[in-house]
Amino acid sequence: MRNPTQWHPATVRAHRDLTPTVREFEIRPEGRVRPWTVGSHLNVRVPILDADETRSYSLVGVPAAADNAEVYRIAVKRAEPSRGGSRHMWSLETGAELLVGEPNNHFELPLGAPQYLLVAGGIGITPIVGMAQLLHARGADVRMRYAARNAGELAFAAVLRAALGERLQTFIDEAGERLDIGAEIAALHPAALLLMCGPLPLLDAVRAAWAASGRPAANLRFETFGNSGATPNEAFWVTLPRHGITLQVPADRTLLDVLNDAGIDTLFDCRRGECGLCAVDVVEVQGRIDHRDVFFSAHEKAANQRLCACVSRANGGGLVLDSAYRAD
Repeated sequence: MRNPTQWHPATVRAHRDLTPTVREFEIRPEGRVRPWTVGSHLNVRVPILDADETRSYSLVGVPAAADNAEVYRIAVKRAEPSRGGSRHMWSLETGAELLVGEPNNHFELPLGAPQYLLVAGGIGITPIVGMAQLLHARGADVRMRYAARNAGELAFAAVLRAALGERLQTFIDEAGERLDIGAEIAALHPAALLLMCGPLPLLDAVRAAWAASGRPAANLRFETFGNSGATPNEAFWVTLPRHGITLQVPADRTLLDVLNDAGIDTLFDCRRGECGLCAVDVVEVQGRIDHRDVFFSAHEKAANQRLCACVSRANGGGLVLDSAYRAD
């Protein structure tokens, strides 16, 4: 349950493949493009099974650019396995109609810092592109580190190279190249800002290195796309004693969706494991919990007493959960 979104009709004006697994879409909203800032995301309504669900995609580039005057640009990675969102988006052809919300920003770029380090992993590049372009245009001291599984998955590398030149360094997993985030942080100005977006393992490494450096927590800004964890998705079960039911959570669905579909109303907002609104109490774990949120601390995750239903999962078994339901 969440506050209703104001939806606007829109049309796919064009699309193109940036990599074998990343497709960029130009989406023309009815009326006009609403004002937005770098780091913003766009909510898109997607039909999955018998219901409509919401997916959030970062807006690419800078608002003032000519190619963003009439359209929103987003890039969608084809996920395997997919919960349905990327599969639907990749099925859209030019002229297809869809519903979009208004741009919203939970990943603001503060201006005026003495130095910036931008870090991106995989599809986490999408909100970082505009940041790099804007900081370059303003003459800021900025460098960027960009990691991908293979060279063919470096979406926007040419655009970023044109803006940053040698200030951009790329790291290819399959080539054994590893980002030394500790060394990168140690080389920063004491008041520098680090902004990153990428998969959870990379984010965890950046957060740990930043904390170990003793730098101000507020100078690390991040966003996660909330669909990656320590292990691949697998099906698991959840039992809710207060309701007297056991539910199966398929590999391609979230615990949050399964709970709400079963009539167990669970609050939520971000669907990215950031706000903590969907947290549920854990009574028992059979197997292990793959905590994929950035809301709980490492200590809280180790305790396994709560989890974020929108992104976290179980592996090798299932969970006994305590809901807020109380019989009259």
